[in-house]
Amino acid sequence: MKEFSADELQSGQILLVDKPLDWTSFNAVNKIKWKLKREFNLKKIKVGHAGTLDPKATGLLIVCVGKATKQIQEIQDAPKEYIAQIKIGVQTESYDSEKPEILPTDFHHISTKFIQEKLESFIGEIDQTPPIFSALKIDGKRAYDLARKGQEVEMKSRKTTIHYLTDIKFDLPYIEFRVGCSKGTYIRSLAHDIGQSIGVGAYLTQLRRTKIGDYNVENASHDFLENEFRFSTQSTIEN
Repeated sequence: MKEFSADELQSGQILLVDKPLDWTSFNAVNKIKWKLKREFNLKKIKVGHAGTLDPKATGLLIVCVGKATKQIQEIQDAPKEYIAQIKIGVQTESYDSEKPEILPTDFHHISTKFIQEKLESFIGEIDQTPPIFSALKIDGKRAYDLARKGQEVEMKSRKTTIHYLTDIKFDLPYIEFRVGCSKGTYIRSLAHDIGQSIGVGAYLTQLRRTKIGDYNVENASHDFLENEFRFSTQSTIEN
């Protein structure tokens, strides 16, 4: 791990964090900001993340500090990679494990060959509708806030690209795979759409983000919640 001074921090640092399960990206950024201010005796410091990671997901969260916050949009635009696990034959309202299982459907008549063909059919440009339990804003309000209040939420579909879908492993009803995708892709929606294409439903049970552009979770810190300051830094931004 690179050690740096308060001046170097303000000049710009990119911190690679391995986000734990059930932490929101907002929680992680706030925790880091508080620790930085305490550790370096700072009154103000700019801190922001370059791409939301759902509470039920783990893995790479890129946190930009100081002048590096100017790079947030550039990093957000980079392609992403995830390792996902889905469960077929059942669905949830949130498309992940946040909500209870509903609509159980028998899947035993479906072959793994058929499922693999359906999975591979998603490679390329696709139309995708974001889940209603997402951070997207509808008339200035977060979709998940409206959904949790029981309000009807209309999500518009949009174009996204699945670059690859590999390392498929079957342990039915569970399926695991590695997926590379463009910015703005919701793997929860991908899981739901896969279930619909198979005809028995599916939802996302596990998700781990492994890459954002050239940044890799293997270089990220696993213990940023520890009392001492232990972050991995990928790069320093020059003045």
